[in-house]
Amino acid sequence: MKMFKATVLLLFSVMLIFWGTDVKGADQQTKELKIQELFNGKEGTMVLRNLKTQQMYLYNKKRSMKRLTPESTFKVPNALIGLQTNAVRDEYEVMRWDGVIREFETWNRDHSLASAMRESAIWFYQDMARDIGETNMQGFINRMEYGNQDISGGIDLFWLDSSLKISAVEQVDFIEKLVQENLPFEEKHQKTVKRMMVQDDQDNYTLHGKTGTRLSDFDLGWYIGFVETQKDTWVFAVNINGSGTEAKNIVIETLKQQKIIK
Repeated sequence: MKMFKATVLLLFSVMLIFWGTDVKGADQQTKELKIQELFNGKEGTMVLRNLKTQQMYLYNKKRSMKRLTPESTFKVPNALIGLQTNAVRDEYEVMRWDGVIREFETWNRDHSLASAMRESAIWFYQDMARDIGETNMQGFINRMEYGNQDISGGIDLFWLDSSLKISAVEQVDFIEKLVQENLPFEEKHQKTVKRMMVQDDQDNYTLHGKTGTRLSDFDLGWYIGFVETQKDTWVFAVNINGSGTEAKNIVIETLKQQKIIK
């Protein structure tokens, strides 16, 4: 009996050692981003991950795990689903403007999948979502394990201050899979969407990204994407109680501070 107890204690001690090593390793893989001043007193978070080393940098860890509506960052998975289901043929296919005057002048014209991504023209992606249909949309969102996977808010509204929600950490995981072309879509479609996301192509880096702003009150802004340098690829997600433009500015300034881009 004494030998049995001794064996159990030994095994338990070994397990504690391993658990302690895992926790310590996890801590070493996460570093704090000291960028509070970039948020100008507004609540927000940033997640930044190096895909080569898996080193994670975080600002406001608690908020990074809070699920919020994706707003126009959902155009990225929406475009993938539209291409996969043939709701749109390719990035160049044009959809005619319906003549309804909307919030931004750049929305009030014909658009292609790519130009609607660039100008964040919501109506194009709403029309495409209706063509995709609830069954296909729900199926692919489930397969992607995208956020809370809840599209009950309506086929053309669920991502806009509605039922679908996702955290900054989950956004980074989603973008990492896109970079590595590990999402449940044909590789050519993933390449197309990554190409559509290019926002700044320089000699020493290429920035891919998508903003999102909650238009009902302009009190939630996102910027998600990735930057490719000559040495590494970094994925990122920022959300802030502000606009998508503010979120993008935070990303760019942080990338400069971290000497990822010049």
